[in-house]
Amino acid sequence: MTDVRVRAYAAADRDAVITLWNEVFGYPEPRNDPARVIDAKLARDGLARDELLFVAVDGQRVVGTLMVGYDGHRAWLYRAAVAEVARRRGVGRALVRHGEAALAALGCTKINLQLHAHNEAGVRFWQALGYVVEPRISMGKDTGARAQGV
Repeated sequence: MTDVRVRAYAAADRDAVITLWNEVFGYPEPRNDPARVIDAKLARDGLARDELLFVAVDGQRVVGTLMVGYDGHRAWLYRAAVAEVARRRGVGRALVRHGEAALAALGCTKINLQLHAHNEAGVRFWQALGYVVEPRISMGKDTGARAQGV
């Protein structure tokens, strides 16, 4: 990982992050629209938490992201994404370690994440970084307009 560095997201990164998330995730659900996710993250975490959205940059190019949420008790990692051309170079590891350090500085002692059960490569990645599968049931509820029949 020669020229790649991790830093806080900046407004100038918006288009590159949207493009990266569309390429990596391509989620069709409106609630996962990258622009909406960025706007919601920055609006919700405006109290000095917008620094918990990280980008990995190679020169001027955004090649990775990690979004972190922290409620004062435990944290969640979201949107861990690395561009195809930057994979297997330590970018994902650097992003995660950067996020973990930022959370430790805030006093966080527990970090959670979720991934799709079919994402075997993702499971291997997270396990290599010390994360373990925990005996939990993940539940969710779609409260968006489409779920309400609007």
